[in-house]
Amino acid sequence: MHETAYQITTLTPHQPTANPGLLPTEIPPGVQMVTLPGGMRTLAYTPQQAPPAPPVPVAQPIPTWAKTTALLTPTIGGGIAAAGIGLSYAAPGLIAMSEALWAAVALIAAAAIGVPMLLRIGRTTAGRGSTHITQNITASGMFGKANGTINHR
Repeated sequence: MHETAYQITTLTPHQPTANPGLLPTEIPPGVQMVTLPGGMRTLAYTPQQAPPAPPVPVAQPIPTWAKTTALLTPTIGGGIAAAGIGLSYAAPGLIAMSEALWAAVALIAAAAIGVPMLLRIGRTTAGRGSTHITQNITASGMFGKANGTINHR
């Protein structure tokens, strides 16, 4: 068999090339200028890189005030419910007590007005005894002048 040998030639970086290269607008998509490990720069297809993944959110700890509020909410609600039930059982007694208090206020007001009046009446009757007044009035004629005397005993 007959084999044809092909000669492989490479250009060193110092040699000028007959082809000046491609303009940046002529480079097809997906092709970039890369530097090889030997220092030589060439065009090569590069794999499409996926956009970076968004950062994973880190779980934030729950603030202490939120925990406290969450724990106190059922307690406060239960206390309000218990107070409502207690007031519903106590309502008849509270109504009776309020009526008794109004009666006491009326008694105090009556005493504040009545006691001084009773004391005044008691002083006037006890200090003097009974008084007899006698009047003698005389008049002459229908339109005459009247004269009279008053005797206290």
